[in-house]
Amino acid sequence: MPEHDGDHASNTSHGVGIPNDSGEIIQTIEQARSEGHTHEIGGSEDDSSSHHRPAGMGALLAVLGVVYGDIGTSPLYALQSSVSIVSSPKSPAQPWEIMGLASLTFWALMLIVTIKYVILIMRADHDGEGGIIALMSLAQRVCKSQHFRWIFGLVGIAGTCLFFGDSIITPAISVLSAVEGIETSVPSASHIIIPLAMVVLIALFSVQVLGTGKIGKAFGPIMVCWFSVLAILGIKGIFLYPHILLALSPTFALEFIAMHGYLSFIALGSVVLSVTGAEALYADMGHFGRAPIRKAWLFFVLPSLTLNYFGQAALLIHNPHALSNPFYLLVPHWAQIPMLILATFATVIASQAGISGSFSLCRQLIQLGYLPRTRIMHTNASEEAQIYLPSLNWILAFGALVLVLSFRSSSALAAAYGIAVTGTFLCTCVLAMVVFRRVFKWKTATVAIVFGFFFIVDSIFFSANVLKIPDGGWVPLAIGIISTIIMTTWKRGRSLISSRQQADSMPMGSFLARLPQSRTIRVPGLAVFLTANPDIVPNSLLHNLKHNKVLHDHILFVTVQNLDQPEAERGHRAIVQELAPNIHRVIVRYGFMEMPNLPRALLELNALGVAFDAIQASYFTSHELVVRSRVPKMQLWRMWIFLLLQRNAASTTEFLRIPPDRVVEFGVRIAI
Repeated sequence: MPEHDGDHASNTSHGVGIPNDSGEIIQTIEQARSEGHTHEIGGSEDDSSSHHRPAGMGALLAVLGVVYGDIGTSPLYALQSSVSIVSSPKSPAQPWEIMGLASLTFWALMLIVTIKYVILIMRADHDGEGGIIALMSLAQRVCKSQHFRWIFGLVGIAGTCLFFGDSIITPAISVLSAVEGIETSVPSASHIIIPLAMVVLIALFSVQVLGTGKIGKAFGPIMVCWFSVLAILGIKGIFLYPHILLALSPTFALEFIAMHGYLSFIALGSVVLSVTGAEALYADMGHFGRAPIRKAWLFFVLPSLTLNYFGQAALLIHNPHALSNPFYLLVPHWAQIPMLILATFATVIASQAGISGSFSLCRQLIQLGYLPRTRIMHTNASEEAQIYLPSLNWILAFGALVLVLSFRSSSALAAAYGIAVTGTFLCTCVLAMVVFRRVFKWKTATVAIVFGFFFIVDSIFFSANVLKIPDGGWVPLAIGIISTIIMTTWKRGRSLISSRQQADSMPMGSFLARLPQSRTIRVPGLAVFLTANPDIVPNSLLHNLKHNKVLHDHILFVTVQNLDQPEAERGHRAIVQELAPNIHRVIVRYGFMEMPNLPRALLELNALGVAFDAIQASYFTSHELVVRSRVPKMQLWRMWIFLLLQRNAASTTEFLRIPPDRVVEFGVRIAI
C-alpha cells in the first residue's frame, strides 16, 4: 500500500527508490467509470492553484524583479574572478587576455542562457510549468522502462539537491559581494564587511515570514534601475578602450583557449559564474510564461550585462590596478555609496528569488513523496504559490551565515558556487535529451548533435569547477549528497511501510461483503477515513471497530492522490464512487505545484448529492510507530535517518489543512 493511512498521498510518480503503485488506483477509477458509478468534480477557480500571470509591462517588470536577480548580480564578482586567474601583482593580465575572457563571458551568456535555455529548454514545459522537477516528471512520463524512470528520477533529484546548495550559496556570495563595495569607497570601514553582511542576511531571512507579496511590487522597478545602471556604467567603461567591442567575436575566446591551454580550463570555472541563475529562467516559466522571460532577456537583460562586462574589461585594460574591484571602480567616486545601496537591494532581490524557489521546490518534493511533510504557511490568502516553510528557511539562513564566516570574501566563496550551477546544468541537459527525443519527436541524430554539444560544454564547465573542490567546491557537493541520501532514504522507508501494510491489509471488497451480515452498531454522523490505497480497508477503521465497536451512518474512504503533473485538470479534482448505501470512495487529486486542502475539496461533494457537513465530519487516521524487524530491510544508519525524519514530519492534519479538533488518530506498530 503506497504511503500510510494517515499520510497525504498515494503517488503516481515514478521516483527513486519506490515502484509505481498507482496502477491499482487508476484501474479502479477506470473500472468505476465504465460501470457508470463514478462522478468527477472540481475545477472551479477557487479549487485550482492556477497562476495568475501579469500581462504587458506588468509581466516584464515582474520578470525582472523575480527571474533575473541572480544572473543580474553576477557582474559584481564574475569578471574579477576570471581575470584574477591570469593576473598577479607582478604580472598584470595582458589586453588580449582580458579581451579573451570578456569574449568567453559573452559567449557563455549566448550559448548557455540564450540558446540552451531561452530558445530550447523553455519549449519543454509540463502543463505550462518549468524547472528540473517538471522536466524530470515529463521525462519519466514518456519513458516505458521502469529502470530508466528510476535513472531519470535520480538525475532530477541530483539536480534538485545541487539547486538547494545553490540556494544557500547565492545569498551569501551576493550579499557579501555587494557590501564589499565599502572597501572601495571607505577603506577604513573594511572591518565591518562581515558583520554587515551577516546583519543583512539575518534581516533577509527574518522577513520571509511576511511573504513577498507587498515587497515584490518594488522588485521590478529596482531591477529596471539596476540593469539600466549596469548598461550606463558599461558604456562609460567602453569609452576607455573602445576596441573591447571586438571581443564580441568568438575568435578572441578561441585564441585565449589556444594560448593558455590548461590555464584557460581553470578560468572557465570562473567564467561560468556569469551564467548563475540561468536555471531560474526555466523554473519560473510557470509564473510568467515564455514570452515575457524571453523578451526581457533578449532586449534588456542580455544587452545590459554585455555592456557592463565589456566596460569592466575595458577598465582593466586601461588600468590593471582596478582588478581589486572593477565593478565599483567603474562608478564615479561621488556615486559609490548610492551604488552600494542599490547593489545591496539588488543582491537581496537575487537572494529572495533563490529562497522563494527553494520553498516551491521543497513543496513539490513533498507532494511527490521525496520529503516528509513539513509545516507550510501561506503568506497570501489569494495567491496559493506564495508560501513560507519555517524549517527550510532557517536551514538556508544557517548555511548562508556559516559560509560568510568561513570564506569571508566573495572571491573565496566563488570557488564553492560554480559546481552547484554546472551540476544542475548537466542534469537538466540529460533530461532535456529524453524530452526532446520522446515528446518533440526530434531525430536521434539531431538530439545527439544539439544537446550533445551542450552536454560537452556543460561537462567542461563542471570539470573546471571540480578542480575547486579542495578550495570550497566540496560545499555544494556535500549538500547535494546529504540531500540525496535524505530523499532516497525517505522514499525507501515509505515504500517498505507500504509493502508491510499491504501484506497485512483487508481487501475492501471482503469488508463490504461482510458488513450487511455483521452486528456492528451504526451511530449518527459522518466519518472520513483517510487511506492511501482505495482497494483496502484503512487501519484506522479496523482500529475504530476494535476499540469503539461502532461505525458511522455515513462513511467516506478518501484517498489524496499526487499526480506527476503540475496541476489536476479542471473538472477532474475528485472522483466519487458509491460502494454501498451511504458508503463512498473519494479520490482527490492534486498536482505537485498545488497545496492540498481536503475539507474544501470535500465540500464540493454536495453538488453531486453526497452529503458532506464540514462541521459534523470526523476524520480518522493512523500514526505508525516504526521499529526494526528481525530481518531489517534497511541499513541501520539509513533507518536512523528515516526515523528522525518521521519524528519531525508535520502531521497529516496540518498538511491537508484538516481542523485538528475533528481528527481521531490511532497508533500502529510497524516493523520494517
